Amino acid sequence: MLIPKLDGSSPVPQYVQLYEHIKQEIVSGRLEENDRLPSVRKLADFLDLSTTPIELAYQQLVAEGFVESEQRRGLYVRKLPEPYARLGNDDGPDDGYNGKQAFPTRDNKVYEYDFHLSQNDFTHFPFQTWRKLFRQALSPERSGLLFYGDPQGEPGLRQEIAKYLHRFRGVACSPEQIVIGADQHLLLNFLSMMLKDRSGEIAFENPGYVLFSSTFRKHGYRIVPISLEEDGIDIRELNASRAKLVSVSPSHQFPRGMIMPISKRLQLLEWADETGGYIIEDDYDGEFRYHGRPIPSLQGLRRNGNVIYLGGFSQVLAPALCVNYMVLPYSLVEDYQRLQYDLLFEQSSSPLHQTTLQLFMEKGLLEKHIRKMRNVYRKKHDLLIDSIRTHFGEKANVIGKDAGFHILLEVDSPKPEEQMVREAKEAGIRVASAAFTWLSPPATARKEFFIGFGGIPLERIDAGIKLLSGIWL
Repeated sequence: MLIPKLDGSSPVPQYVQLYEHIKQEIVSGRLEENDRLPSVRKLADFLDLSTTPIELAYQQLVAEGFVESEQRRGLYVRKLPEPYARLGNDDGPDDGYNGKQAFPTRDNKVYEYDFHLSQNDFTHFPFQTWRKLFRQALSPERSGLLFYGDPQGEPGLRQEIAKYLHRFRGVACSPEQIVIGADQHLLLNFLSMMLKDRSGEIAFENPGYVLFSSTFRKHGYRIVPISLEEDGIDIRELNASRAKLVSVSPSHQFPRGMIMPISKRLQLLEWADETGGYIIEDDYDGEFRYHGRPIPSLQGLRRNGNVIYLGGFSQVLAPALCVNYMVLPYSLVEDYQRLQYDLLFEQSSSPLHQTTLQLFMEKGLLEKHIRKMRNVYRKKHDLLIDSIRTHFGEKANVIGKDAGFHILLEVDSPKPEEQMVREAKEAGIRVASAAFTWLSPPATARKEFFIGFGGIPLERIDAGIKLLSGIWL
């Protein structure tokens, strides 16, 4: 193993630097299966560190499945599942992965059959109405909107969001609990700084949304992957961990789509009560459920519970509006205000967009738009499911249907996953592998792909799936 040079002056803790270094050594192939890692004491002596950061780094590598501990023999590198093993092959074909990192690259190519996992259908965006309301916001009597605005978000919009969340998502909150920001990443950065003194580790669903786990990892948190059961996160595994923070997507788990039942939601709230912990509830597409009523939020089950609720208008309206929000429990409102005082940061979301959205909501137009788009996406969803059944038959399994903008397609094919993605793209079909969503990869590699239906025209869905089946099967 190439011994790392750790930067003691870096804001990134040394155990995180060491963990990242060893992980890259394994992914790149410089550390191979069954290679033995140095003992904790030996590496600590060599790096002139205490044993604590070495132990923490090793624990994280074990938790994520990169190494395993054998009694009386030490730590050994495990065989990497296919999605991770191929990341070290820099000379291979472009399969949608970026170098040695388990993340898909941004692809700006135009595809005839674009099954993007989170694309909106903008043909129904209320352009004329939005333009009219924006002109109303951008007027001389509202010249103050040209400045930074309220760091917590415009008061009028926070008032409308509180009412909207109560009606649509069952969230119980006041405007004072709402914090608005341009994107999720910024809000997660705030949370990472606010919660650091309460816990140095945080649990995440495995697989899950990597933006959340990556953001907290960059702030020095130890990441604890928690397995999923058929109805959501494994509460027993969470209880067995030392984590006092957990992030979940209970209304439509990302990426696998299961819904957390009321019994498990109550168990999760009990966990927070018993540990003094906090739950981060990611409700990224709770408005869009196509068969049955939308599932109410976890936050609404316990008004004064330790639940941090995150949502936004990227899928409801458009990502370009840059309006996201979090609802803090009262116990964290003062922490946010203290953070704002310490950093003196300004509002990242344009007050002009916020005010336009406020006017849109005051007139009842947002709820009308959601009802319209729910019908549009329902038709696309149902056609996609029918097309997969027709053209793939028993060779594929649909995971996570009936909500959101995508399904997962598990395909029975002898072809390697990266070859399948490449061949689809060469045929003018955008699909993405789901491998990057795993914090700790499964022992058996799965060939699962995101098939989004939000942005693709209705009339292209069946033809695209038929062509895809001909390529893959």
